[in-house]
Amino acid sequence: MNLGTPETPFLAVDLDVMERNLRRAADDASARGLALRPHAKTHKVPEIARRQLDLGATGLTLATVAEAEVFADAGFTDVFIAYPVWPSESRAQRIRSLSERVSLRLGVDSVQSAEALGSALTGARLEVLVEIDSGHHRSGVNPAVAADVALAASRAGLTVAGVFTFPGHGYAPGERARAARDEADALAIASFTLETAGMDVRVRSGGSTPTRVEADQSVLTELRPGVYVFNDAQQAELGACRWDDIALTAHATVVSRRGTDVIVDAGSKVLGADRLAWATGNGRLPDTPDARATALSEHHATIRFPEGADIPPLGSVLRVAPNHVCAAVNLADELVVVQGGTVVDTWKVAARGANT
Repeated sequence: MNLGTPETPFLAVDLDVMERNLRRAADDASARGLALRPHAKTHKVPEIARRQLDLGATGLTLATVAEAEVFADAGFTDVFIAYPVWPSESRAQRIRSLSERVSLRLGVDSVQSAEALGSALTGARLEVLVEIDSGHHRSGVNPAVAADVALAASRAGLTVAGVFTFPGHGYAPGERARAARDEADALAIASFTLETAGMDVRVRSGGSTPTRVEADQSVLTELRPGVYVFNDAQQAELGACRWDDIALTAHATVVSRRGTDVIVDAGSKVLGADRLAWATGNGRLPDTPDARATALSEHHATIRFPEGADIPPLGSVLRVAPNHVCAAVNLADELVVVQGGTVVDTWKVAARGANT
């Protein structure tokens, strides 16, 4: 690194790796005739979103109204809030204002919320997609009753564009292919119920980073992966990417040593605290994949190296891949952009904390 490198800990993006990730997903979606609408909640950075649209993305997926407002302020004009938004009085006013600036879609997953949206947003220019539970069992309705929600939305004056789902159960070892099949089955059933009820289904939206390459293009029309832009330790352990596909890492300094363990200055306030039950650590080192973070405190991470490995000396700077990159990015004010080992830019995490 050059003398412009900030003090550790910081999050760094390898520009070449990130752009390779972006192009691979864009080319794959194009080859399969699928629209790509990446989930920008992962990176929260307008500079990255512009790269995604330049490579053919049809618009952005976001998680909250606040995120959509940030990206609308940055000039983006096609937004899907993939969430069953509940229209409180203040949020309904914000949604109405947003709909006057962008082409807007919202998620809906119940008759009650469809009626509430319709009542609160009378005359607003927007569309809704009915969220389907395809096996993750979070939000979303059973595909067999999707038409009930769609018809309620239509009666409430909303334009229903189609259906969407999140195959989140693909975030488990060995489950990617099954989750993608579940996704396709659920969207096909839901689409059939809407069409039988006389409704036009223009959009069948799904996809996640681990299931992206398994998505069934005979059913889906749109993919919404997010993590693929950076990848992370979870994706590498799932086999959804290689270690050299991880574009974002925390740079952390070794401040203490004990046997085969070292302590670095990037704890849970930098890496995030997410750890799924099957994960083998609290973060991994792409440059030494057999090393892993075995414990996190707020400002410390314990990194255990395998027996026989060279143990980094005090003052060494290590690259640590977070388990869940979305959570790590949301903890950072900015990302340091690196190319060829040199800092070339910094990007503000513009939608950091935009949770409402």
